Amino acid sequence: MVIVKPISQIELQPGSHIRVRDVGWQEFEEILIERGEHSHTRLAYYQGILEVMSPLPEHERSVVIISDLIKLILRLQQRPWESLRSTTLKKQGIAAGIEPDECFYLENYQAVIVKDRIDLNVDPPPDLAIEIDVTSLTEINAYLALAVPEVWIYHQNSLTIYQLQNNQYIKSKFSHFFPELPILTIIPQAIKRSKLVGMSQALQEFEETLKTLIL
Repeated sequence: MVIVKPISQIELQPGSHIRVRDVGWQEFEEILIERGEHSHTRLAYYQGILEVMSPLPEHERSVVIISDLIKLILRLQQRPWESLRSTTLKKQGIAAGIEPDECFYLENYQAVIVKDRIDLNVDPPPDLAIEIDVTSLTEINAYLALAVPEVWIYHQNSLTIYQLQNNQYIKSKFSHFFPELPILTIIPQAIKRSKLVGMSQALQEFEETLKTLIL
């Protein structure tokens, strides 16, 4: 599909996306500036390929509840963390950029305290990135190039954990950051439950379950 700039004039239906080839790094930087920080679209860029995505409302609800679940776990474990949500992660030297649905700094949280922008030339990548319904190699390749240690992908009521090992992502049954918890089971269960009783009730029930596993 041929794209016509400026990107702010492109209207995407929720759940749709477009792919553009032969986009230079400077063009990508200009698109980020022109689009602004409050757009509902998300971008992924890897070695000249740009993808523009418009999430569905259901996508956003899943992001919120997974993020809240992670924060709940961290609170019960009394662990520090920093969340930068969908901040743009990019590095010119490897021609890669991505805007995760959510991202957390756990082991490296002190490196990004009070930072509004991340420069991966000097800052570490997030320890954990969350994506909903990834269907694009551009996104996965961008995360791999940026060396994000762990990526969770939630798709069609199923969660997959990818861990970075020897410069490639390997599927894992457990999270490196929450090894004592059956993340692959409890996250989808909580999301499914939220669709029946609402997010607040599901989170309350999830907290009670976690207390039996953690405390």
